[in-house]
Amino acid sequence: MGGSGAWSESSTGGSLAAGARRLDPVGSPSRRWFLQTGLGGLAGLSTAQLLRLQAEASSAPGRPADRRAVILFWLSGGPSHLDMWDPKPDAPAEIRGPYGTIATRVPGVRFCEHLPRQAAILDKLTVIRSVDCSASNHTPITMQAGNPLARRTDDGRDGGGYPSMGSIVARFRGPNDPSLPAFVGLADQWKSDVWGAGQMGRGYEPVRGSDLAGRFQLPKGVSLTRLSDRDALRRQFDHLRGEIDQAGTMEHVDRYTRQAVEMVTSGQVGRAFDLSKEDPRLRDAYGRDSLGEKAILARRLIEAGVTFVLVSGAWGYFDHHGDSVRWGGIVKGLTPLLPRVDQTLATLVMDLEQRGLLDQTLVLMMGEFGRAPVVNRDAGRDHWTNVMSMVLAGGGLRHGQVIGQTDRKGYGIRERKVTPQDLAATVFTHLGIDCNAHWVNPQGRPVPIVTEGGRPIAELF
Repeated sequence: MGGSGAWSESSTGGSLAAGARRLDPVGSPSRRWFLQTGLGGLAGLSTAQLLRLQAEASSAPGRPADRRAVILFWLSGGPSHLDMWDPKPDAPAEIRGPYGTIATRVPGVRFCEHLPRQAAILDKLTVIRSVDCSASNHTPITMQAGNPLARRTDDGRDGGGYPSMGSIVARFRGPNDPSLPAFVGLADQWKSDVWGAGQMGRGYEPVRGSDLAGRFQLPKGVSLTRLSDRDALRRQFDHLRGEIDQAGTMEHVDRYTRQAVEMVTSGQVGRAFDLSKEDPRLRDAYGRDSLGEKAILARRLIEAGVTFVLVSGAWGYFDHHGDSVRWGGIVKGLTPLLPRVDQTLATLVMDLEQRGLLDQTLVLMMGEFGRAPVVNRDAGRDHWTNVMSMVLAGGGLRHGQVIGQTDRKGYGIRERKVTPQDLAATVFTHLGIDCNAHWVNPQGRPVPIVTEGGRPIAELF
């Protein structure tokens, strides 16, 4: 990936296939590790504390009693709008690129030839071709925050303290099932692909799916009988009590401790991550690579009660500068990825629909910015922050449309600019979160969850 500072290519993980292997549940932990992590912490926070925060979010005024959710596909690296959802078939070859175009389900709208399944279900999708990504950089910060004020600065204060949309959801809505976290990330590389809670508080950080998969399994020597013994629990949690609100009564301690135990004993987490329960044909339909495996896990987590799931197939795999760099150029690098993205998104949409989950689940697919209109000398496209495209599905919104337009060469926005804050307002509105809500930063100042005049994208409602 381009750029400098901590976001360097040296931090990358393996290939897509390698990423898929890392999703397998880990073996049972030791007793000590179990107490410290299985019952003692998520993202550095004790489970009892996490549950207290989730309970506060769940009881917030106006929280709807439904199971609305969000799945965000993060196409890390910056997907090319010109070679996917906003082709320019009449432009010169150096702008048009190597691909042909195909008709879609919506008359007059064309996609790249390598996205036939998405083209066939465009009546269930919305493409936004006019997303303003001018505040974004080669990180997930701005677009995952849905906030142009949240930026990479490379000065130790990246993001300006602003939280991600997922963390806002964790704070203001909470999980759809109290035995699960509100915000889960399915990504191999955390810092480069997942933005967290900023200064809003570590209680609203995303939970790593790879940790969650093995964190709530009973180790050898720890039985359900022992876990249900209140006196034994008190002894086992003596070293954690300093983290629990000392002003609370023992009854409160017991309440959240019991809930923490229930996260283990209910089996919700284990069942959500057990892909062996899925029909092998459906797993094949999603794709048995990193993106496909994570997508089906995302659906299972949403089904179980997680509210916001972020999916990244691999770090930087849409960063197609050219054939001399890691991820290759357009033909050698992007071409093999497009069928995977096409297959996974189309399968998820149809799977959610068949399960009756599509209207309550908003699906987003995007990256940090677009790619340059002119193919460079290395057969790739460089970063482009003028404009990018993204896709939405589900959420009970109006689909079968294209929102916005770029100029004839894909350089910039011609009509209907959609900003990051508009995206945030749309996500929060879908989830029933008041877009006028605020959180309080460490200095005691209220910070709006939607900044810079963001408004829900009207065409979707």
